[in-house]
Amino acid sequence: MTAAVPTATLPHATPRRARRPAPRPKAAVPLPPPPPAADADPDFRALDRALRATAARMTQGLSPSVLLEAWTDWALHLLASPGRRLGWALAAADAAGQFAVWLAEASAAGDAAPLVEPQPGDHRFADPVWRQWPHVAVAQAYLLGERLLLDAAHRVPGVARQHENELAFLFSQWADVLSPTNVPWLNPVIMGHTLQEGGANLARGWLNWMEDAGRLMKGAPPAGAEEFQVGRDVALTPGAVIYRNRLMEVIQYAPATPTVHAEPVLIVPAWIMKYYILDLRPENSLVRWLVGRGHTVFMVSWKNPDAADRDLSLDDYRRLGVMAALDAVTAAVPGQRIHACGYCLGGTILSIAAATMARDGDDRLASLSLLAAQTDFAEAGELMLFLDERQVSLLEDLMWTQGYLSGGQMSGAFQLLRPNDLIWSRFIRDYLLGDREPMTDLMAWNADVTRMPARMHGEYLRGLFLENRLSAGRFAVEGRVVALRDIKVPIFALGTARDHVAPWRSVYKINLFSDTAVTFTLVSGGHNVGIVNPPAAERGSYQILTRQHEQRYVDPDTWAASAPSHGGSWWPAWEAWLRDTGTAAQVAPPRPSTTLCPAPGEYVHQA
Repeated sequence: MTAAVPTATLPHATPRRARRPAPRPKAAVPLPPPPPAADADPDFRALDRALRATAARMTQGLSPSVLLEAWTDWALHLLASPGRRLGWALAAADAAGQFAVWLAEASAAGDAAPLVEPQPGDHRFADPVWRQWPHVAVAQAYLLGERLLLDAAHRVPGVARQHENELAFLFSQWADVLSPTNVPWLNPVIMGHTLQEGGANLARGWLNWMEDAGRLMKGAPPAGAEEFQVGRDVALTPGAVIYRNRLMEVIQYAPATPTVHAEPVLIVPAWIMKYYILDLRPENSLVRWLVGRGHTVFMVSWKNPDAADRDLSLDDYRRLGVMAALDAVTAAVPGQRIHACGYCLGGTILSIAAATMARDGDDRLASLSLLAAQTDFAEAGELMLFLDERQVSLLEDLMWTQGYLSGGQMSGAFQLLRPNDLIWSRFIRDYLLGDREPMTDLMAWNADVTRMPARMHGEYLRGLFLENRLSAGRFAVEGRVVALRDIKVPIFALGTARDHVAPWRSVYKINLFSDTAVTFTLVSGGHNVGIVNPPAAERGSYQILTRQHEQRYVDPDTWAASAPSHGGSWWPAWEAWLRDTGTAAQVAPPRPSTTLCPAPGEYVHQA
């Protein structure tokens, strides 16, 4: 490198002008801070959340943006699809032509075979009077229109599948609202009763509506529910609360036989419901039936959370719920492995706890029974239709203002899944025909609603429903991922054929994610009636088949085609499975070491 030489030593160099002293730098003037973002200000954030929570109350927790996006997607693509519009118009014209020909024949003959039959399970037109002229014409016109309306939601090129399913659901809701069975002067059953009774049915219906409205405003249970009081009419199996913490109680039921099976049974119900659905009246109590066959039964009774419990987490339900209950059972029956059974959401948290126990080397379980309980939520039915980030965020805002999600807010969502059975049929029977359906123990239990803590329910919706972490291998407990494949004890999984909460094909997916023997049972009935089916009732049916862990996976439809069918209740098959997975040893009944209060305990009475 050439060294630098001063300019003055160079020949013929022109001297440079003297440099001016460099100006002093000016003092830096501080810039004003940027305005704070709205989300960074807790006051503005609270305002936004409060406004969204108000909107959620008005829409029953349904996000308006979800509906608007689905509608816009469908409408824009339909406008850009003249062929689809033409095809739908031709189908409508063809249906109108067929109806006109049928109408002429039916009016002339007074009778004609119907053009359209209702869908399976649709009992709105089951009364024979709907087959008579001219009422049959009204029914046929409606069913044809309903078919065209529902068809309009499908096969529009470019529409996202999720939006198509959402529009189909909404169109179905609109079709149900417009049904002639809901219009008194179009429904011959209502008109017949009105003429026969001189309008007395409408007067009774008005009184029924006034009573129901008054009870709703007071927060009182529906009419007749007072006939089924907990501890007096239902939840009567003798026992005692042997453990209690801030989240649940553990009930140990009194033995009914001189000796009992060595392995006890722990039942974990869902905290979305009161536990006594499994201990209703003596004649349909699953608990009493198990005790009568020599099983030592323990039951978790969840606390009904309030605003003070807003920060209870999903893992709290595992730690303070399932694991604490297992510790209580172990203390009551030391040295014995435990048959753990979870129902609905209780089965989901139980499966998480069982996977965690397997990961950590805790071998206290003898078997695992999952009744209408999902471990994979990719096909969770119509509940998934509107569940996305916006919907969950809206529900979180609603729960933020309350500290919980109320039972009424949850039951409203479930009713929309079966509006004809749970909304319109009751509207017709109670308010237009003026007839009260007799209250049953199951109906009274269903009205005894519970709440969901805000944090827990948000984690449940995001982690399981929205992101499906458990079956995807991304669900962490105490900082480490758990895997259902680690569960090695035998599994008894049960689905119900008409389940709108936990569709049986979704429940069946435990076969995909487990590495142990799985006995799957498909029972007739729905989410609750299919479970509460005592043998003495002599109703219903079930299919059952076991897949050993070394056998290949079979898809659910193939399973349903090959699994043998049996009449009656599934309870005896499950009880036999429990005996087969146990040691067959008989021991003296264990006695509670601690008795806090008699069954059914205190938490079950919380309103």
